[in-house]
Amino acid sequence: MAMASKLCWSRVRYMRPGNRLHLAFFFWVVALALVPQAVGGDAPQWMHALVGASLPAYDEKTNAVLLYSEKDVTVLSANKIRTHVREVYKILRPEGRERGVVGVYFDPSIKITSLHGWCIPAQGKDYEVKEKDAVDFAAPAEGGYLIEDIRSRVLRIPAPDPGNIVGFEYQVEEQPFWLQDAWQFQQIDPVRESYYSLELPPGWVFKASWLFHDEIKPEEAGGNVLQWKVSDVKGIRPEADMPPWEGLASKMIVSFFPPGGTAQSNEFASWQQIGQWYNNLVNGRMDASAAIKQEVATLVAGKNDALAKMQAIAQFVQHDIRYVEIRFGIGGWQPHAAPDVFSHRYGDCKDKATLMRTMLREIGVDSYHVVINTERGSVTHDTPAHNAFNHVILAIKLPDNVNDPSLIALIQHPKLGRILFFDPTNELTPFGQIGGYLQANYGLLVAPEGGELVELPQQPTAMNSIRRVGNLTLDASGLLKGDVEEARLGNRAWVERRQLHLVTNNADRIKPIESLLGGSLSSFQITKATLVNLDQTDLPFGFKYSFQSPNYAKAAGNLLLVRPRVLGSKSSGVLETKETRKFPLEFEGPVRDTDTFNIALPPGYDVDELPPPADVNYSFGSYHSKTEVRGRTLCYARTMEIRELSVPVGKMDDLKRFYRAIAADERNTAVLKPAGSSK
Repeated sequence: MAMASKLCWSRVRYMRPGNRLHLAFFFWVVALALVPQAVGGDAPQWMHALVGASLPAYDEKTNAVLLYSEKDVTVLSANKIRTHVREVYKILRPEGRERGVVGVYFDPSIKITSLHGWCIPAQGKDYEVKEKDAVDFAAPAEGGYLIEDIRSRVLRIPAPDPGNIVGFEYQVEEQPFWLQDAWQFQQIDPVRESYYSLELPPGWVFKASWLFHDEIKPEEAGGNVLQWKVSDVKGIRPEADMPPWEGLASKMIVSFFPPGGTAQSNEFASWQQIGQWYNNLVNGRMDASAAIKQEVATLVAGKNDALAKMQAIAQFVQHDIRYVEIRFGIGGWQPHAAPDVFSHRYGDCKDKATLMRTMLREIGVDSYHVVINTERGSVTHDTPAHNAFNHVILAIKLPDNVNDPSLIALIQHPKLGRILFFDPTNELTPFGQIGGYLQANYGLLVAPEGGELVELPQQPTAMNSIRRVGNLTLDASGLLKGDVEEARLGNRAWVERRQLHLVTNNADRIKPIESLLGGSLSSFQITKATLVNLDQTDLPFGFKYSFQSPNYAKAAGNLLLVRPRVLGSKSSGVLETKETRKFPLEFEGPVRDTDTFNIALPPGYDVDELPPPADVNYSFGSYHSKTEVRGRTLCYARTMEIRELSVPVGKMDDLKRFYRAIAADERNTAVLKPAGSSK
């Protein structure tokens, strides 16, 4: 099963250790198994010059500081670029030891020509490790199937202990697929000095674009060499539910132009031209074979309307074409030909999109590739054109006669008309909808005339929901028992389906129910449990279960204290920290969850006190709850809605109040007294 986190379009050129958020743990674990052949050897002078560098006072959570960073890029020709990197860290805390692990990506188009590392201890002799001490590994894959030519060369520098200085340098030579580079000078660690130099052949020119930093003019360093410098760059300390790294870290994107070239002639100078570049990769890949034509005819046989035909094709590509990623060289970006994908019955995201486009064209429906980053916020309407994507989906031009309420993921394009977005890789989201990772996200729509950055729609909150209803009874001993039904839509459904499709033991299929009950009840027993519509992705997914929980009601003298909110927690302690929030908080998608719990009162007891209602309403979301008595039943109902997917720092106090109000409501109790008593 393929997930949205697949890096099925982008390829990493090489890894800078300070930026390896998702691979740091992998390389650190790998490095623990390495025993470097460390030998005595003086570290180079450019490292020793930094030993006495004056530093500002850092707080107790700063693990390391990047004392010096240098990236020198030499464009030798349109087919060859040489990059030389030096970095020096001072380790401040034990958690900073991973800065002593260097990992450099390479593949047939990228050759590592040198790699060295050194440690200057606070006391004692220097250590040196060389390229022969490094170990090569295949890049880690996250689920699914992956065959690729990207590998990583990992070098462990000895003694990366607090107070010590570690440094490394490496050089790579690359045959580029496009003439563009990125200088990402902001990292997790604070940066004391960082340099970027660019050497171009005679007659070449460049264009630099800046993200999250004021433009800096380069200085001439002799010949055709230009150099940029930044100093005292603050580190980005990770926060829970923060925007993606690509949407925060300061960087410079630089494009190179050969003699006579201009911004208008460079393939990566604008989003339009990136789209044209990708169009060229797709050309010739969507010619339908006889087998494809026959399959389409079979799929649409007996179907008279266009929507039913599109749904049949979508179902086939989602479920009958297995996700397998194979990328060698340009295959990291270029899809395989549709006939090959069809005959092999597998492909990655761009392959599945290409096959579906081909099949839709057979029924007279136009569609377009959309390249996108699954981490919303990595690309915005202000982002300059560069390779920033990791996924491919489809934009389908709906025929005029196709109108159906199930088609939610729609926009009205000024030229193309009604466009429906669809991810054929996500086999658990039905045709007409998109996952939360795509909603309100920016993607590059690749139309015949070139690329256009468009914002995908945000679906209604009710399309991503959990509706939970419990009909329960309480006895005088405090035992609570009864039945619960849950119906899930949108992300709430496909996340559960994804996990359950990985389960091979039927007994483990009730783990989500056990987790929910365990987080809400001190003790419980599940007496019955079933799944609803596990494989019918066009219908709500759900659980039906029965349970009992002894001592749910707590005795207080002759009173019983009952929490009306029986199951599920909507509160969060994400903002309950001592540190001031630095970045917005991101939600996975719009949400509208409802809970209804009806608790039949025990004989001989009446309700004495009810919790107050909760009514909290902000621009980003709302929460409402109410507890009342209907005859002999205690009834609790609540609704939580998230409308804005990104909450800015200026609204953090409101968000904290929002979560605290929810937490208070979830703890509230109703008081039951013996019938006829004053208390």
